[in-house]
Amino acid sequence: MTTAAHLSGQPARKAADLLKAYLGLTKPRVIELLLVTTIPAMLLAVRGIPSPFLVLATLVGGTMAAGSANALNCVVDSDIDQVMKRTRARPLVRHTVSNRHALIFGVALGAGSFLVLWAATNLLAGVLAVATILFYVFIYTMVLKRRTAQNIVWGGAAGCMPVVIGWAGVTGRIDWPALVMFGVVFFWTPPHTWSLAMKYKDDYERAGVPMLPVVASPTAVSRQIVLFTWLMVLWTLLLVPATGWLYTAFALVAGAWFIVLAHRLHAATKRGVPTKPMRLFHMSNTYLMIVFVALAVDSALSLPVLGWPW
Repeated sequence: MTTAAHLSGQPARKAADLLKAYLGLTKPRVIELLLVTTIPAMLLAVRGIPSPFLVLATLVGGTMAAGSANALNCVVDSDIDQVMKRTRARPLVRHTVSNRHALIFGVALGAGSFLVLWAATNLLAGVLAVATILFYVFIYTMVLKRRTAQNIVWGGAAGCMPVVIGWAGVTGRIDWPALVMFGVVFFWTPPHTWSLAMKYKDDYERAGVPMLPVVASPTAVSRQIVLFTWLMVLWTLLLVPATGWLYTAFALVAGAWFIVLAHRLHAATKRGVPTKPMRLFHMSNTYLMIVFVALAVDSALSLPVLGWPW
């Protein structure tokens, strides 16, 4: 009885494990962050609440696009994932899914994302999603990541695209606020990623990936983090003319908080005392969420727009 029950439960467990493995290829935690930026962009585009169907379709299509890019990234990076402690649990490293099946899965998700966005929103959103996938896989993963310490600066542009796709999904065009939101995420990416890379420097070095902490001194890295943090905070203020007081207040307070932590990390690094870069890494996620949630609430409430000062 026990043996029969055990055997009968094996197919269900295998199916669940396989489903979990395919889900792991999409890197759900990364996708969550992308969705946090997409919804506020759509709310700001209409300065209110767009059609729930349109929001849902954009999120589904965007999720499929991000999942496609991440799955294909896992295929290309399967060799370095095997030697990095942080990535040894990924499905391709554990051979839960074959590289061939992961490739098919990634391509299918990408094609599906284009069809969903084209059918439910507009052609521009679908084309932007495909362009993002291609950029992330062929430009960042296959070229920049293994060749330059500026990999995440330029390659991180792929992670900025959800705000543009969300805006285009609502309006059918790309306007200046979408480009400003793109810039916020663009300048946010280096401090976010480099603080993580400071923690896992040995991992990246062992894998032959020239992340900035691998090829530059800790002080040089923390100085760059401070520089991009200031650029990011100042860039968030460019959205003030298109938003209300609520967004402006949260952007200023959260930005000041981020700047203080970045300077503290740099000061400790210069003194040569032990640092905790992961504190800045986790805080950066919180910061981005605060800024974009404030943007979403400000837009959903249709608060009076501050406008240009002239």
